[in-house]
Amino acid sequence: MKNICATDDLEELLPIVDGTGKVSGCASRGICHSGTGLLHPVVHLHLTDEEGRIYLQLRPQWKQIQPGRWDTAVGGHVGYNESIQEALNRETKEEIGLLSVQSHEIGHYIFESDIEKELVYVFLHCGKTLTPKLSNEVAVGRYWSPKEIAEVIGKGILTPNFEEEYTRIVLPALKKVRQQK
Repeated sequence: MKNICATDDLEELLPIVDGTGKVSGCASRGICHSGTGLLHPVVHLHLTDEEGRIYLQLRPQWKQIQPGRWDTAVGGHVGYNESIQEALNRETKEEIGLLSVQSHEIGHYIFESDIEKELVYVFLHCGKTLTPKLSNEVAVGRYWSPKEIAEVIGKGILTPNFEEEYTRIVLPALKKVRQQK
């Protein structure tokens, strides 16, 4: 179900954190996304399948940030007074309709653009192919091979933070998983 009139809730309260994730206050999404540089936490979940493909979502055109680009399977803000795990579970349900996904944290980093500054918590699911259900938060989704991703990096098709995260965090984590098998 796609809602072409959808918008991000600019009044949603987000925690303001330091580089370790310690909360020091809160601000609205609108303030956090107005170039203030207020650091706020987000969660990203990467889904991989038995073939080593990774599920990406196409961000809807109505999104304020990076509309029409491919991004992580799940990505969303941590709400004020919400734990990282609670945010991950909520966003997974909202964006791809899955209630429970076995995943583990593989890292975190600070991503900054002209609009926002995020403390990104990165999670990875490796295993059987999951079948996400599309929501109004996602235009479309599909599994991509590592070769397909490599061919489009730097061409404006993927979000810049996905490209950085995939290269720096996800690929090394996947390599470790393969070595353990």
